[in-house]
Amino acid sequence: MTESSIHNTKLNEITNWGIRAAIGVVFIVQGSGKFNPGFAGMLGNLGIPAEMQIPIALAELISGILLIIGVFTRLSASMIAIIMLGAIFVVKEASNITGNGGYAIDLVILGGALLIITTGPGRISLAHIIKKLPRCLH
Repeated sequence: MTESSIHNTKLNEITNWGIRAAIGVVFIVQGSGKFNPGFAGMLGNLGIPAEMQIPIALAELISGILLIIGVFTRLSASMIAIIMLGAIFVVKEASNITGNGGYAIDLVILGGALLIITTGPGRISLAHIIKKLPRCLH
């Protein structure tokens, strides 16, 4: 019987870090842009209180940073998954997957976040170097 042995290889670890880094960079850029007052106006148009501007911006920015360095990756990826579900169902109302207002990219990022939740930070992470954090916090 043939089976794959991709687990515990350097390629697997580099790929895991690459996914974390790509999603992290996207959320650092998007999160820092949400400190702009225009975002509070958009939230008001969606029926979300404008006071949620700072918590949403901080959640995206901090989650992105933590994903890149590899600390609290499962918690950060969970936060990103929640944000992506909000983007798909509240902001874009899950109306169409492609085209204007499509949620295809949001769905891909949600899939990446779910992958990070299941695989954890991997060996290319600060959590692996420190090794004193409980595994549930990796």
